[in-house]
Amino acid sequence: MLYQLGTATIEGKEKVILYFKEEYIDLERLLARVKPSLKVNSLLEMTKEWTYWTDEITTILKSTSTFVSEELLAQSEINWEAPILYPNKLICIGANYTDHIEEMGKERVIVTPYSFLKPASTTLRGHRKEVALPKTSNMIDWEAELAVVIGKYGKDIKKEDALTYVAGYTLLNDLSDREAVINSDGLGIDWVVHKAHDGFAPMGPLVTPAQFIPDPQDLKIKLEVNNEIKQDSHTSKMIFTVAEIIEHLSSIMTLEPGDVIATGTPAGAGFGRNEFLKSGDTVIVEIEKLGTLITHIQ
Repeated sequence: MLYQLGTATIEGKEKVILYFKEEYIDLERLLARVKPSLKVNSLLEMTKEWTYWTDEITTILKSTSTFVSEELLAQSEINWEAPILYPNKLICIGANYTDHIEEMGKERVIVTPYSFLKPASTTLRGHRKEVALPKTSNMIDWEAELAVVIGKYGKDIKKEDALTYVAGYTLLNDLSDREAVINSDGLGIDWVVHKAHDGFAPMGPLVTPAQFIPDPQDLKIKLEVNNEIKQDSHTSKMIFTVAEIIEHLSSIMTLEPGDVIATGTPAGAGFGRNEFLKSGDTVIVEIEKLGTLITHIQ
């Protein structure tokens, strides 16, 4: 029973969207009809009791054969937001595909995952949203990534147990300002300039619960710019698996419900091609079983 969850603004109000059998459903209205004792505020809040919520949704969907018109949403009325709005942490993994390291002109020397943070409140953008190019750079790049949403608190997690801490998976485009690479000096790359411009983390539109993705290392991942394929790879090519990334990060910091981890990008980024985004471009990220994320460059 596959279903997915997202966040949208409907008539000015933040809503949790349930996607099931090709229907978009207002979860709040569905609950009001079938189980009014349950109240839903946000998908971020739901991650704090993820097992409870996924069990409840599964039970409801098994017993509900039809939905009333007030619960159903047309795609045209859905204003998508990032599925997890304002997580406590948005952590990104760099240099996690061997072919991407090679195209960046580097040698593989890392022995643990290489990570950095993005400011979630200003970088996250929803499906079909516009992202304005910064005025300070002409070298803005794309990076298709599998993103992991954490579903419970964890510290010093062993990789054998790591996937039990995952709420679900979604899509993320880790936009990057490559002028920070070109202009790096003896102190190294300025990662704030490189990664933290407003809108530099389009995400979504939907979170697929982990129960439906038995192996996150078995997913096709692709990115197109203006319908031209730029990245076409597979998550099996990661250097560090999702489980190994969670083990490493949780050795440093406590992972919390709703935290988002972007797991790195494969070969085909613009920097290796000397190609960069321009106003009017449309970027499409696709990940097998998870869906499609579209971003319009302004």
